[in-house]
Amino acid sequence: MTVIADLHIHSKYSNSTSPQMELPTLSHWAKRKGIDLLGTGDCTHPEWLKTLSANLREENPGIYSYGGASFMLTGEVSLVWKHDDRGRRIHLVLLTPSLEDAARINQALSPRGNLVYDGRPMLGLSARDFCEIVWEQSPDTLLIPAHVWTPWYAVFGAKSGFDSLEECFGEFTGRIYAIETGLSSDPPMNRRVSALDHLRLISCSDAHSPTKLAREATLFDVADVSFETISRALKTGEGYAGTFEFYPQEGKYHYDGHRACGISWSPAQTMAADSKCPVCGKTLTIGVLHRVQDLADRAEPELGNVPFRSLIPLAEIISQAIGVGVGSKAVAKIYEDMLDRHGTELDILLERSLDDLTADTPERVLEGIAKMRTGDIVIEPGYDGVYGKVEIPFQA
Repeated sequence: MTVIADLHIHSKYSNSTSPQMELPTLSHWAKRKGIDLLGTGDCTHPEWLKTLSANLREENPGIYSYGGASFMLTGEVSLVWKHDDRGRRIHLVLLTPSLEDAARINQALSPRGNLVYDGRPMLGLSARDFCEIVWEQSPDTLLIPAHVWTPWYAVFGAKSGFDSLEECFGEFTGRIYAIETGLSSDPPMNRRVSALDHLRLISCSDAHSPTKLAREATLFDVADVSFETISRALKTGEGYAGTFEFYPQEGKYHYDGHRACGISWSPAQTMAADSKCPVCGKTLTIGVLHRVQDLADRAEPELGNVPFRSLIPLAEIISQAIGVGVGSKAVAKIYEDMLDRHGTELDILLERSLDDLTADTPERVLEGIAKMRTGDIVIEPGYDGVYGKVEIPFQA
C-alpha cells in the first residue's frame, strides 16, 4: 500500500506557530490534504505529550489514531554546542516508537534544558551526547538531521554546520539512515554529493500552520503501516518510494543574499564579490545551492530509481489564476469546492486527469495545474529568509 507521510511538523507549543496546530485541526487537514501518516511534532514538549497521551489511540504498533487520521510520535530539537573552536547549531527530527518511549526521552532530557519553553527545545548538547542519551532510553528511535542545507541550524549549514556527517556524529554516524532535504533543496541537488548516496532523502512540510501541511511529503510502499515498517524503509530502502517536493527555488534559503539590502545572488555572483554585500559590505548569507556546490563531487546527480515530483500548493495556483490573495475568501471557496468534488489536494495536484476536473474548475486553474505538472513555471529564487516567488505563465 502507498503511504503519504508528513513526519516533521509542529504543535501550538512551538514558537511562531499557529494556535490551530492541535489534534482536531491537524486531523481535519491531514485528511483534506491527502496525508496517510502525520507526525505529531513536538513530542519532547511535556504539555503536548500529555495531550497526545490522553487522546491518541494505538491502531498499529507505533501508529496512533485521532479523528480518522494516523499519527507517529515525532519531534524536533535544536542542539547548540562548541566543536573545534566553532559554535555549532543543528536541528534533529526524532521518530519515536511509542508514547512510552517519548516519555522516557523527555525524562532524560529534562535536566538538560527547558522542555516547556518551546516545542522545539534548545539543548546545550553535542549531537553525539544527544544520540547517546536518546538511544539509552529508546534504542529504536530514529534520529534524522533536519533541513540539512539551510544556513542556520543544519548539519551542513554554512553558518554553523559541518562538511560531513562523520564530523558531527562521530561513532554514531552509522545509525543515521536518512536526512531531511528541506524546502530549498531537492533530490537532484543532494545526489550530486556521493557521500549521501547510502541515505534515504525524506521531505516534510515542517508546517507551523495547518494549511502548510503536505507542501512536502515522503512516500512509502509497505504491506502495513507500523513504526517497524516505516523504520525499516528508512533504514534499508525497502518500502521507501520517493518524495513530493517544493520547487527548491521557492525555498527561503535557495540563493545567497542579504535581506536587509535586497541582495539576492547566485553562487557565481557571490564568489565573484568575495561573499560581500555590495550595499553594506557585510558577509552575505550563503544559501543552499551554494553550499551544495561546495560539497558536491559530481557535476550531475545520480538519481537512481527513486522518484520525486515537484508541486505548488493548490491555493497558490488558484490565487495566481484568479488574481487575488492566497488568503482570500474567493480562493478558499474554489479550493473547498474542488476538494469536495474531487478528493484530496495531493490527488488533485498530481493524480487526477485534467479531463476529470474540467466540468466545474475554472479554466485558468486547470491551466495552472497543468503547467505545475510539466514544470512550465518561472521562479524568482528565495534568499536569506525570503521565500522565492513562483509565477505561472498563464496564456493571455
